[in-house]
Amino acid sequence: MSERTDRTAFAEVDAALTARGFTRMRFELEKIETLLDLLGSPQRAYPSIHLTGTNGKTSTARMIDSLLRAFGLHTGRYTSPHLETVRERISLDGEPVSEDRFVSTYREIAPLAELVDQRFAEPLTYFDMTTALAFATFADAPVDVAVVEVGLGGAEDATNVIQAGVAVITPIGLDHTEWLGDTIEDIALHKAGIIHPGATVIAAAQEEEAARPILERCAEVNATVAREGAEFGVLRRAVAVGGQVLTIQGLGGVYEEIFIPLHGAHQAQNAAVALAAVEAFLGAGARRQLDIEAVREGFAATSSPGRLERVRTAPTVLLDGAHNPHGMAATVAAVQEEFAFSKLVGVLAVLGDKDAASLLELLEPVLDSIVVAENSSPRAMPVDELAELAREIFGPERVQATREMPDAIEAAVAEAESDVPGELSGVGVLVTGSVVTVADARRLLKR
Repeated sequence: MSERTDRTAFAEVDAALTARGFTRMRFELEKIETLLDLLGSPQRAYPSIHLTGTNGKTSTARMIDSLLRAFGLHTGRYTSPHLETVRERISLDGEPVSEDRFVSTYREIAPLAELVDQRFAEPLTYFDMTTALAFATFADAPVDVAVVEVGLGGAEDATNVIQAGVAVITPIGLDHTEWLGDTIEDIALHKAGIIHPGATVIAAAQEEEAARPILERCAEVNATVAREGAEFGVLRRAVAVGGQVLTIQGLGGVYEEIFIPLHGAHQAQNAAVALAAVEAFLGAGARRQLDIEAVREGFAATSSPGRLERVRTAPTVLLDGAHNPHGMAATVAAVQEEFAFSKLVGVLAVLGDKDAASLLELLEPVLDSIVVAENSSPRAMPVDELAELAREIFGPERVQATREMPDAIEAAVAEAESDVPGELSGVGVLVTGSVVTVADARRLLKR
């Protein structure tokens, strides 16, 4: 097959998946279970580590993946959403699956998916299909372990067919309230649904109303829980060039001089959670500590695109996918702690269902000015609506509004460079508000 034919085949498969409705959501496990049964239950061919939470899931999943590979294991990783191509959602040994493998696996699944569609009132969703593709790809590879991030929630998420032996719960906050409930307790209840009988649960520090449903679920299904702040956690952290150096209390002992090339206290927390999850999976504990050099190697090799990712210098342009107040608070804290900007201009584009006012209030103290825009999502908040909120919080003189992302970035860079004599090293632009916003900016800036 020529490269051109190969690209055409992938484009056709991508279009067929998109036709299922990229944002269409149906929370019913019966359809994905039926499809996986027809495929021979590929998700049973390997052990899994399953992650849920409101923020930090993808970064933590990438750290877990990198650590496992440092210990010589072949890994599959399933995360969402993607930045540039759907293939990013399905990684083998840290790399997105090839177009050829993606197409061949889809062609095996598609006829069975059509049978399932005919049996139910609603067809399989985009996310159902990518989940089945991931599990089949991992079984075919084969992988030694799969690292699987939920799409949304937990109990009724399509990924919750794996019944993983290690369940990871990152910090829980208010997000997706239209699907998961209006309180943190309701949301935690959904997310605790990934805890299955006999599992080991690695839980980041939680607010009390989130911790309660998690602990109750653990007791109900006889799961073992390790909590940040009790059994594991970050002991010390120091800012370093390109990231930070950590000392982590793990389940099996203290791990010192751990460098991670990621910024912020939230990423240090993610690292502690990731290490505890890998310790639990590999059987480390009170009497056995993991090899420190492998741990250092795994963390040093970690990356997390779109999480305070620097894509330009002079002026510095940072991309961050924070899209809810909890995530934005972590981003703002990291920017204040680790970047000494003399002038910082923001570019913000959000989805219509997000708490844009809270995001703007968190950004206001650290930004000199802001450019608001619309991202490419059909669910984007209209720029006029976002601009009105921004002017209320920043004042009219600190706000520019432009619908198109290329124009917004150009305006922000021009504003950042204005009135700054000479050296631009202390000048920055922060593009944030949504993973879609980051993806749009990344396509423009990474060329």
